[in-house]
Amino acid sequence: MFEQRIHQHFIASADLKYQAAEILSTPISQAIEALWTALTNGCKVLACGNGGSAADAQHFAAEFVGRYERERPELAALALTTDTSIITAIGNDYSFEQIYAKQVRALGQAGDILLAITTSGNSANVLAAIAAAHSRDMIVIGLTGKGGGKMNAALQETDIHICVPHDRTARIQEVHLLTLHCLCDGVDAMLLGETE
Repeated sequence: MFEQRIHQHFIASADLKYQAAEILSTPISQAIEALWTALTNGCKVLACGNGGSAADAQHFAAEFVGRYERERPELAALALTTDTSIITAIGNDYSFEQIYAKQVRALGQAGDILLAITTSGNSANVLAAIAAAHSRDMIVIGLTGKGGGKMNAALQETDIHICVPHDRTARIQEVHLLTLHCLCDGVDAMLLGETE
């Protein structure tokens, strides 16, 4: 009954990934180099987002701290989306907009990376986290879609913007996941050498 609809989802996703490969390979490569520089200098990655993007932040941190596909030393990454006591305290005592910014100011140091994920580029708490990261002399790797939204103005020249060329949230998230896997694979290749 739903076979044709399912088929269309797969085709649309594959088409976008093929198109995005041409556009995003350079900023993804730049992001891999930035991550490698940070990690080899003893720095860490802080990741944040909302909803599906929060899940992506956690997915990324899990693959850095645990492993991606090959055994390797643990890599320092922390999803700012997981501590419900911190999130609810900040949300209640300050505002939901500050749930990531306060964590970035508490945990971020110069040379660290903020991985800021928002499909629209307009999430207020992610934008506040970017401002907090800049106040700590951190580099931001921004993952967006829909033209980048307000994140375009929030990023600095030293930051990296990976903007999926699409307007549909589900398709953007699918490319974000592939992008995160590219980041993990690239860092692993730099650490362990390339494989076939």
